[in-house]
Amino acid sequence: MKLLRKISFPFIPAYYTMSWLRNKLYDLGFIGSRKFDLPIICVGNLSVGGTGKTPMVEYIVNLLKNDFSTATLSRGYKRKTKGFIKADDHATSQTIGDEPLQFHKKLDNIIVAVDANRCNGISELMKDNVEVVILDDAFQHRKVDAGLNILLTTYSNPYYSDYVLPTGNLREPRSGAKRADIIVVTK
Repeated sequence: MKLLRKISFPFIPAYYTMSWLRNKLYDLGFIGSRKFDLPIICVGNLSVGGTGKTPMVEYIVNLLKNDFSTATLSRGYKRKTKGFIKADDHATSQTIGDEPLQFHKKLDNIIVAVDANRCNGISELMKDNVEVVILDDAFQHRKVDAGLNILLTTYSNPYYSDYVLPTGNLREPRSGAKRADIIVVTK
């Protein structure tokens, strides 16, 4: 893997530039973000791999679910279905993905949903009178203008010591951390 990353080093400027340009187009308003009339909390990271997003989503849900009608919305990574799906008694990892299934089984009194189109997913959840939506792994999903962006980074490999893909593990340049309202350092 280290050899592959060294070989990939010349491609960093292209990946960095594309990612930076995309974010700049959002920042300047050339690409629009949609606001919703309810609180949206985005939990994400700058890197690929685990930073503790799932436990953070569970923690936030447990703080809110007794006082507000709460929903989680994920892309549904590795699911075999498409479109908006609310978890029910028949949900499997194939229909909604591993982490949403974990939320559904572990967290009661919430709605768990998946949709790659987060704007559509939020609109669908609003039909259920949801009062707050927690977006799982959506820091790079800028089509939604979240009211609170929580960025997670690991203590052992913080984002500010890493590099963008393909040499490092960052999905976007370090400067993306400026969009975070809160940065949480995890184990």
